[in-house]
Amino acid sequence: MKLHTLLAASLALVSATAFAASGDAEAGRKKSQPCQACHGQNGMSVSPDFPNLAGQNEDYLAHALKHYKNGKRKNPIMQAQVANLSEKDMLDLAAHFSREEGLQVKY
Repeated sequence: MKLHTLLAASLALVSATAFAASGDAEAGRKKSQPCQACHGQNGMSVSPDFPNLAGQNEDYLAHALKHYKNGKRKNPIMQAQVANLSEKDMLDLAAHFSREEGLQVKY
């Protein structure tokens, strides 16, 4: 019986994640102007000092922005950039950059 409970709880968690809020990529594109100075026009960094955002997982990007905002991630530049972003703004930016074409790995 415990196995069934565990499986049901796991399924509920996966389902909740699948239906997590996502942003509007077009709105994110319009909001991305300040990001472009370091992360490039389409999320491909202008310098090795800044990470590429293009093609990153949307949830990863959204969580990273939230963590800069709440102080879990420490970076003075990013903390200043996200200080005035709303939850919706962060979701929109994550949606935008996740849909941009990132680096391609050749096999």
